Amino acid sequence: MTTPGPASWRQRLRPVRMTRVALVAPEDTLDAVLAEVGLAGVVELEPVDHGPGDPDAVGFDRMRAAALRRHGAAAYLGWCPEPARGALADRLAPLGGALAALRPPPGAEPPTLLTRAGRVSRSFAPIVETYGAVPYADVDPTLPAGVAYVVMFGMMFGDAGHGLVLVLVAVLLARRPPRRYPRLRDAWPFVAGAGLAATVFGVLYGEFFGPTGLLPALWLRPLDEPVRLLVAAVGLGGAFLAVAYVVGIVNRWREGSAGLALYAPSGVAGAAVFAGLALLAVGVFAASIPLVAASAAVAAAGLAFAAAGLHAAAGEGAAVAQTVVQLFDLVVRICANLVSFARLAAFGLTHAALGALVWAGTTGLWQRSGTWTVAAVTVFVLGNAIAFGLEAVVAGVQALRLEYYELFSRVFEGTGRPFRPWHCVPASKEVQR
Repeated sequence: MTTPGPASWRQRLRPVRMTRVALVAPEDTLDAVLAEVGLAGVVELEPVDHGPGDPDAVGFDRMRAAALRRHGAAAYLGWCPEPARGALADRLAPLGGALAALRPPPGAEPPTLLTRAGRVSRSFAPIVETYGAVPYADVDPTLPAGVAYVVMFGMMFGDAGHGLVLVLVAVLLARRPPRRYPRLRDAWPFVAGAGLAATVFGVLYGEFFGPTGLLPALWLRPLDEPVRLLVAAVGLGGAFLAVAYVVGIVNRWREGSAGLALYAPSGVAGAAVFAGLALLAVGVFAASIPLVAASAAVAAAGLAFAAAGLHAAAGEGAAVAQTVVQLFDLVVRICANLVSFARLAAFGLTHAALGALVWAGTTGLWQRSGTWTVAAVTVFVLGNAIAFGLEAVVAGVQALRLEYYELFSRVFEGTGRPFRPWHCVPASKEVQR
């Protein structure tokens, strides 16, 4: 669920503030109060368990029967977005109902309601929602996650012609969405972003439906300079990991304290190890002894802080052995995650190779002239269609894989639970005023 209306940039970076509430009403007006609450659809009521299905499936009669009744009054506990609580309380007051704010019990995590009012945020939302609900204390990474996704997709799907086809698909989704799937209309900014990123990289690669020669390579041709492309892919991955560590540090601070942000492997400690190892590689490559020494010191400090946090979390027993194993795992995972971004270059090379294969077949048939020109056009069209479909799926899946395993593993320590308000439009016979 998302909230409509304007919001500041700070409000869009974090979930809507939730308030623990008690809904209280006299039994003789309970139906009228529940009708107002159900129509408003802004309160998650307990103890009714919505289960895995649609919360709207909780009927009026079932909700009425679930009330806690004492001395002629009925009550419920629940959660309500703070911006909506005052207006609903005013609507309930003439009916004798009250929506009182309570102090949350210790350890209770409020449900998460994100502010996604813009089209771009809504189109990128499935990237995060498929992974899980954002914890209530964390910042919402939807927009940066969406930007990272389209950039990674574009690098692997770099072809200006194929990218423009995706832009055309986005235009069609915006103007004439499929009747059977009207919600696909919300995806048009996402598709357009992926198409524009692919177009930009296609221009950089000099690819337009393959190496047709219609565009000069403004940066490099993947098949001619694979090593340079590989270094760029790993460098881009390092930049994304750095941003993920920054967001992770903020989240650890909000989830617990400065100590958690400092000692957690996804906090300052892990970021220091990552920065130290990255600078160490640069120092070795540049043969700079001062840089090697400084980066080794940074990495060692990060390992020391991480060891302290892991040892404290391990408790008694085999804490030392467990800490050593976890530190080794931390270093291995950082290196593996960084190298994993090499797939951006690998699949970019695959896309370029398929384009070159199709173009070679096309030109070979075209040179024979005569009726072979029809075959050349057929090979060009069908070859590009197959390459487009195959590579779009592969690039989409690989970008999502990098998002979840390499980036979100640092942004999130766990997942929250989404805000699931009770919404019900009662039949007139169900409401006894």
